[in-house]
Amino acid sequence: MTKRYWNITLEEMMEAGVHFGHGTRKWNPRMAPYISTKRKGIHIINLTRTARFLSEACDLVFDAASKGKQFLIVGTKNKAADSIARAATRARCHYVNKKWLGGMLTNWYTTETRLHKFRDLRTEQKTGRINSLPKKDTAMLKRQLSHLETYLGGIKYMTGLPDIVIIVDQQEEYTALRECITLGIPTICLIDTNCDPDFADISIPANDDAIASIRLILNKLVFAICEGRSSYIRNS
Repeated sequence: MTKRYWNITLEEMMEAGVHFGHGTRKWNPRMAPYISTKRKGIHIINLTRTARFLSEACDLVFDAASKGKQFLIVGTKNKAADSIARAATRARCHYVNKKWLGGMLTNWYTTETRLHKFRDLRTEQKTGRINSLPKKDTAMLKRQLSHLETYLGGIKYMTGLPDIVIIVDQQEEYTALRECITLGIPTICLIDTNCDPDFADISIPANDDAIASIRLILNKLVFAICEGRSSYIRNS
């Protein structure tokens, strides 16, 4: 994997609050190598290590994107939902930002069946066929469509398992992470001081509560993916 320069600076990470971890009572001892100090009862993340692992993650996604690989971004915290959707859309990635449905990857056949149903309903809505049905049937199908849009809207174009999954909050998305581990799908995980750094293939130590921190990490990864996609288009 070729190393590239991704313009990751300590100043911008400090400004985004990437260095703020959880309270010292709420931590995972495995995170000790990624913590530089404690201040006012809060662990402070070592941003030099954050920069190193974020750079490695950017190299990984660039290489994958330059080979036409597919990505899934997962983050279901309410306050991060919009940032997840915007970042994924910008990089043409699939995403889950509302709720992770158990078995979404490990039981791919069921997910695929739901996606086919979702696409069929969207087609019927676009052609106006739904509105030509009896009112009761129309209302029922519109409710189904709304439900599917909420939970599967970000993966509606996914036709198979992703090649790499980016997870924004390890604690919140533990089920998704376990499914990736079971299937052998490489993961990049944003981890705060209460997480286990050994679960993901690349763990990026960072504040997973502050929107500015999440956006910064996502923007760097998305930029690398976009650069990789451009390389793929040029060479194909």
